[in-house]
Amino acid sequence: MDISIVIPLYNEAESLPELHEWIKRVMDESGFSYEIIFVDDGSTDESWNIIEALNGKAPEVKGIRFRRNYGKSPALQCGFQRAQGDVVVTMDADLQDSPDEIPELYRMIREDGYDLVSGWKKKRYDNKLTKNLPSKLFNATARKFSGVNLHDFNCGLKSYNKEVIKNIEVYNDMHRYIPYLARIAGFYKIGEKVVQHQARKYGKTKFGISRFFNGYLDLITLWFTSKFGKKPMHIFGLWGSVMFFIGFVALVVVLAAKLMSIIDGDLRPLVTNSPYFYISLAAMIIGTQLFLAGFIGELISRNAPNRNRYKIEKEI
Repeated sequence: MDISIVIPLYNEAESLPELHEWIKRVMDESGFSYEIIFVDDGSTDESWNIIEALNGKAPEVKGIRFRRNYGKSPALQCGFQRAQGDVVVTMDADLQDSPDEIPELYRMIREDGYDLVSGWKKKRYDNKLTKNLPSKLFNATARKFSGVNLHDFNCGLKSYNKEVIKNIEVYNDMHRYIPYLARIAGFYKIGEKVVQHQARKYGKTKFGISRFFNGYLDLITLWFTSKFGKKPMHIFGLWGSVMFFIGFVALVVVLAAKLMSIIDGDLRPLVTNSPYFYISLAAMIIGTQLFLAGFIGELISRNAPNRNRYKIEKEI
């Protein structure tokens, strides 16, 4: 099979028939063998009934329905697990992504040799204040942290070599960082294509402003786990040791100052009267806690069942 098109959706009943016809026209004109996998993320409207109706008259249409709303990342992960095409294309169901982009996205994977190609909605029709400006700030931060030079991490229109989606796990809200996940998994040839952005035709957006705040937290989590997930002592042990050393040196200075005052005959000042005593004590306690956190993390990491599972590209 040439292409698997994975489409996560939530309450998009109005757009599904039109989207299917659009995809079918593009696929037939290009002569691709394909499948369309609709993943219904617990819709409360008629979305699933429409998917069943489409499946009844179009064998290329397949569907997965969640019992409740889990989110876009689980929907993509389930779609990826079922996909059979050599190239996998993801797109949103709200008609804001154009299926006319699919042939070129396919060509960039198969002929240009990209592992992943991400769409870039250079000209958008969203609200500039609530979406465009926060999106630019978010993408700039994601580029800095991940090292992946993309303008639009969150664009739903992407194409993947099949090997990519079979070697990554999309969980929580990590769909925003699939290019970063691919890079962590060892797929470095990541490209970008300017794509057409359509104004929303039906319904309303399912994502609020909170996604940008959650996105930053997810980015920090992903960066941290990718860098220190299998070697927690390298960060907790290091900073724990630094904190303990600083606290210990400060405590020695405080005690030395007290000893000098005793030698000079001044018996009145108490060590506990100095704020530096408590600062040094707190630094030593925090340093010990950090070191122990790293030690416990190492124990957990050493006993993890996947500690020696590595991605092998080729073997002869």
